[in-house]
Amino acid sequence: MFHSEASSLMFSSSQEENCAPSKDPVKYGELVVLGYNGSLPNGDRGRRKSRFALYRRNKANGVKPSAVHILNSAQANKAVHCKGQHSISYTLSRNHTVVVEYGHDNDTDMFQIGRSTEAPIDFVVTDTVAGGQEGEETPITQSTISRFACRVVCERSPPFTARIYAAGFDSSKNIFLGEKAAKWKNPDGHMDGLTTNGVLVMHPRGGFTEESKPGVWREISVCGDVYTLRETRSAQTPGKLVENESNVLQDGSLVDLCGATLLWRTAEGLFHTPTQKHLEALRQEINAARPQCPVGLNTLAFPSMQRSRALSSLEDKQPWVYLACGHVHGYHNWGHCPDHEPNAQRECPMCRVVGPYVPLWLGCEPAFYVDTGAPTHAFVPCGHVCSEKSVKYWAEIPLPHGTHAFHAACPFCATQLSLAQGCSKLIFQGPVD
Repeated sequence: MFHSEASSLMFSSSQEENCAPSKDPVKYGELVVLGYNGSLPNGDRGRRKSRFALYRRNKANGVKPSAVHILNSAQANKAVHCKGQHSISYTLSRNHTVVVEYGHDNDTDMFQIGRSTEAPIDFVVTDTVAGGQEGEETPITQSTISRFACRVVCERSPPFTARIYAAGFDSSKNIFLGEKAAKWKNPDGHMDGLTTNGVLVMHPRGGFTEESKPGVWREISVCGDVYTLRETRSAQTPGKLVENESNVLQDGSLVDLCGATLLWRTAEGLFHTPTQKHLEALRQEINAARPQCPVGLNTLAFPSMQRSRALSSLEDKQPWVYLACGHVHGYHNWGHCPDHEPNAQRECPMCRVVGPYVPLWLGCEPAFYVDTGAPTHAFVPCGHVCSEKSVKYWAEIPLPHGTHAFHAACPFCATQLSLAQGCSKLIFQGPVD
């Protein structure tokens, strides 16, 4: 029913809102946390936000291996606490530690991600709570995200390649891998290891487009090598080395930190995504068509993007949907099924199909869209709405859950999708007059 007349707006407004790869300052890309609809529920605050843009720094801060020392514990403690030198410490036994020193690298910029709020962390990430709520309001008993989870290293010269590594340097410029951490010496002699709960990466096959398919989840080591997954998330035995794959991030790569999953979008990829202006134009276009509740005959309207991002209180004109069939209505009290919670199972008055009955919210995070199509489909069971191709793309992506499970989830709120029906095509009724 609703065909987008806003698509012509997309490319012109992209040039206004998104930083084109050729413009200064150079933008490497963005990391966007899955489960948030454009911002944290209580707003982005400082280094804690739902998305983090990586720009070329005024001065390179990258580091690279420079020297290796095999030391006893006393010497090691002295060496790794030298604040002027980055280092990775591999504790093999009480009296045997290998310390790899890192020197300055003029050719790269380093960005660190983790749960810690200490100065070395550029992007503070906390556990994502399904349903779009912040961890502060729904306390996490014990976070599984590392304080210094990972680091992204970007080349300062074209093509500005970005690479992901497990673990980040702490305030003393050190990374410590204790006796219990998975660690080993590679055939070429260099040390490597894994963090406690690991850093997993999945590169989509075919890039981040409407034709993309899910890739295979891998684990990234401290030195950036690629391994198959361990038997369990924190097992001490590493998986097998995957020699023909790399730690280079691609547009649409997913990075899982065991508690939060990040989407990497390249500057080139962002240049072709829908913008906030485009999404707002689509919202206004739907509302301008005056969809109606087929029973109450009252006009429906999607809430503003700001209200949708915050999941504010429901509005009188809020569209609701019977997810089993896709018929869009206004809110009403009839159709309850016995022995079910209100709204959990309702009978659609149009077709008599029984299923969940939920409010519809527009997906407001442009980075999650694989195309610029009209918002015609909803995720099941949460009711977030975006384009058909975007919904179907995410419905096929197995996201890590807990320490060993995988399931598809809505990118806007992290709610696990229904196994029987991951999405629903919306059926709007136009005005009678």
